[in-house]
Amino acid sequence: MRAVIQRAKEANVRVENEIVGEINRGLVVFIGVEDDDGEEDINYLVRKISNLRIFEDEEDKMNLSVKDVDGAILSISQFTLHADTKKGNRPSFVAAAKPDYADKVYNQFNELLSEQGLRVETGEFGKHMEIDFINDGPVTILIDSKNK
Repeated sequence: MRAVIQRAKEANVRVENEIVGEINRGLVVFIGVEDDDGEEDINYLVRKISNLRIFEDEEDKMNLSVKDVDGAILSISQFTLHADTKKGNRPSFVAAAKPDYADKVYNQFNELLSEQGLRVETGEFGKHMEIDFINDGPVTILIDSKNK
């Protein structure tokens, strides 16, 4: 699994011009799933993301997690995180999981984040989404569960 995590002041996701998920302070997390991703990958990303210390403390040091600042997560499925651009100019997405499996893993990921006491908002899996957010910092982190 791959995750692109962006610290945000506010964020929302729209499907067909309707806001389906919205947060204030927190993280926008784009998640890409491969066919061989499983519980170990899900647990690893949930643990890393929920405890990632990328919010400033009173001394302006990145020392607080999204849980510490009572933040929320806007979770967006994004198969394009597994794009292969090595050959030619048109990306290949063969490494991305099949939709049924990716949706199952994505939902498990979101459920486990919620079990960490985090408010999790989502887009709609497989739909064309428009995401608006204010990247705070900017702070952007990439985590790949296969690269521990």
